[in-house]
Amino acid sequence: MESEKKSIKVSYKFNLAIKVVFWLLVAFFIVLVAEVVGPVHRFSGFLSLVIPGIIFLLLGIALIVLTAKSGLKGLLKKFLLITGAAPIGTVVSVILHNVFYGVFIYFFGADFWDRIGTGDEPVFFILATIVCPIVFLVGVVGSIVLFIKRRRTA
Repeated sequence: MESEKKSIKVSYKFNLAIKVVFWLLVAFFIVLVAEVVGPVHRFSGFLSLVIPGIIFLLLGIALIVLTAKSGLKGLLKKFLLITGAAPIGTVVSVILHNVFYGVFIYFFGADFWDRIGTGDEPVFFILATIVCPIVFLVGVVGSIVLFIKRRRTA
């Protein structure tokens, strides 16, 4: 009987931690989107994106670890993993975008991107700015719907 109570407490703690990390991820996503597309930048400079971006990445990693260790099953687990993976994909895509841009300029000259008609490296840019945020939003909406559904059935 003691082990049952202990497993319930661990499960409750994991669920609480997952929800806290999840909502922090949503908050930092809103901050980053407001900073990128907002008409007035709240902060100025490079650090206004880097610091929230690093926190966003770390929260994504934390959500994946907590979800994997929590024992959740089914669709909720998948949506939470997608929500946690999207920040990682965004940061990796931003880094790879800049690496490929710089490497191609280094090896093929400063006007390489203009010569091929793109002006910039498009693949990782599109992943970072369009695909990963959409995946994140799908994960968030799916998780919220399943959180509400679980709450109503409990």
